Parts: sequence; structure tokens; C-alpha cells
Amino acid sequence: MQGRVITISRQCGSGGHSIGNELAKRLDVPFYDKEIIEMTAKESGFHPQFVEEKGEHMESSMLSNLARHLSCAGRGNYEDYQPLQDQLYFSQANIIKELAEKGPCVIVGRCADYILWNRKDVLNVFIHADMEFKKKHCMERRQFPEGNAEDMIRRRDKLRADHYRYYTDQKWGDSFHYHLCLDSSMFGIEKCVDIIEDACKAMRPAS
Repeated sequence: MQGRVITISRQCGSGGHSIGNELAKRLDVPFYDKEIIEMTAKESGFHPQFVEEKGEHMESSMLSNLARHLSCAGRGNYEDYQPLQDQLYFSQANIIKELAEKGPCVIVGRCADYILWNRKDVLNVFIHADMEFKKKHCMERRQFPEGNAEDMIRRRDKLRADHYRYYTDQKWGDSFHYHLCLDSSMFGIEKCVDIIEDACKAMRPAS
């Protein structure tokens, strides 16, 4: 099988991280998720917590602030007014491109599918699931308190969707933008890994 770069976009609690991690082990390729946070913090000088919180999440208040910054940028060099969120995005984008250039790997989230759109060796995957599966998965990982898990999951997904729409002008989760969309609550984590692995093998060689 020819080496591939696999990007995995995922709903919160759908198991996208687990799927990507297991897939990378099977394919014996590097896996990048939290690692991108560390790389971006080192390259950009941003605090790791800021990178983690804002690297793929867009607050509605921040959207308004960015719009005002862009309005000001029209009166001078954009670099002089570039908001921190934009600086963070472009720093992450450069790192993702560099990782893809190094060879086959699995990259989770952070608009990687869009950032690598012009490469022919990329398989873009979107993982989704029903709410009960997502709540159970988050409980197992102790990601959110049980009482408000559903609200936190919906909020996290909205922030990801807003971030994706702002930087790509596309709808997050729209099947048109992915090669493969999988319901992990239907197939389970292991079977999703099987399907993606088989899809990699079935892909035509990149020209």
C-alpha cells in the first residue's frame, strides 16, 4: 500500500482520537493530535493552553473581534493587525503542511483536510456518532462531568464548526468535503479503523 496522509475530523466524543491513534499504530506511521499543540506552542511562542483552547475552537465573541481587526487591517498592512487567533491558525497550518511533507501520517482535527486540499495522497475522514455513544465515550475518558456532558459536547462541536467555517468557508461535517464519513456509534471504534485501513488500500495511487 502506498503511504497516505490521513486526516480525521471528528465530533466531540465520537472516538476520533482513539480511531486515529489505533490506525496510526496499524499503519506504523506517526500520529499527530495533541502533539501539534506542543509543536505550535514551541514555534509560535503561544502558551500551550492557549493553543489547546483556541487551536480549533472559535468563540462567537472572537468572531466579532476578528471582524473588527480585519476592518482595521484594510487601512494598513495585515501583518500589523493580525489577530492572535489568525496567527495561531497559520502557525498550525504551516506545521501540518510540514508534517505531511515528511511522509505518511495520521492528523486529527485542526482543519487539516482543508489545509492539505491540494495534495493527492490525502484521505479525509469525518467521524460522527449519536449522542448516547458520545456521552458514554466522554464519561469513560472522564472528559466532562456526567450531569452536563451533553451540553458540553454540543458546545464543543459548535465551537469546532464555527472555527472550521471561519477559516475554510465550508460547512464542518458536510460529506462533500470528505472522502469517507463514518458513524462510530454504528460500527464501533475497531471497525471504523478496519474500514479506514481498507479505504487506504483501495485508493488509487497518487499521480
